Amino acid sequence: MFLTVAGSPSFLATCLNIFTKYWPSLAFGIKNTLIIALSGTLIGLLLGLIVGGLRAIKVEKQAPLFIKVIKKIYDIIATIYIEVFRGTPMMVQAAFIYYALLHVFNWSPNIAGIFVVSINTGAYMSEIIRSGIQAVDPGQVEGARSLGMSAIQTMKDVVLPQAIKNAFPAIGNEFIVNIKDSSVLSIISVTELMFQSKRIAGSNLKMMETYFVTATLYLCLTLACSIILRIIEHRLSNSNSSLPQSDTNVNSLKLTTRKDN
Repeated sequence: MFLTVAGSPSFLATCLNIFTKYWPSLAFGIKNTLIIALSGTLIGLLLGLIVGGLRAIKVEKQAPLFIKVIKKIYDIIATIYIEVFRGTPMMVQAAFIYYALLHVFNWSPNIAGIFVVSINTGAYMSEIIRSGIQAVDPGQVEGARSLGMSAIQTMKDVVLPQAIKNAFPAIGNEFIVNIKDSSVLSIISVTELMFQSKRIAGSNLKMMETYFVTATLYLCLTLACSIILRIIEHRLSNSNSSLPQSDTNVNSLKLTTRKDN
C-alpha cells in the first residue's frame, strides 16, 4: 500500500502531496484549534478555580444561618453543573448550546466553540482544583487561620497557589485533551483542523490519505505541547524543591505566602 503500484503514486507520496497542496487550509485549522484549546483551558481553569475553590471553603459553625443556606444552595448548583457537563459528550453540548443560544447572542461558531470548551473544561478543572486543595497540608490552613486570616483569604493566598502547582500535570493534560476534543466542534462548523480536513477530503475524495495527514498533525501538536508542559512542570518542581523546609506550620506558611506573592 505504501509503495507505488501500477504507476499510481504511493500512499505516502499522496499524503505528502495533500499536505503540500492544502497546507494553508490546514495551517488555518491548526491555528484555530490551538486558539480554542488554549482559550478554553485558561477560561476553564479560571472557572474551575472559582467553582472548586468555593466548594472547598467550609462554613464555620458560628456563621449566620443565611450564609449556611447560601453555601448549601451553591454546593447543589455546582454539583449539578459538574455532573451534567462531565456526564454528557462535548459534541452534544456543542450542538445544543450553539443552536439554543444562537438567536440570543447571534454568535459565530468559533466563539460558541470557545464557550463550550470553556464550560466543559471548567467542570473538570473544578474537580482537579478540589483534589489539589485536598493535597495541601492541613497544617498550613490551621497556621493561616491562627494568624487571623479569614477562610477566603486562606483559600486565596495560601491554598489555591499550592493547589494549582499540585494539579499542574492534570491541568496540562486537560489542555492536551482539548486539542483533540476540539475536533468534535466541526459539528457546528467551527473552522478547526478537523473541519478543514473534512473539506479537503470532500474535494479530493482521498479520505484515507487526508485523515492520515490530519492524524499526524494532531499527533505533532500533542507531542509538542506535552514536551513544553513537561519542561514547565520540571521547572516548577525545581522551584518548589529549592525552598527550605520547616517543621512548624507557621514557618511553612510564611515561606509559602512569600514565594507565591
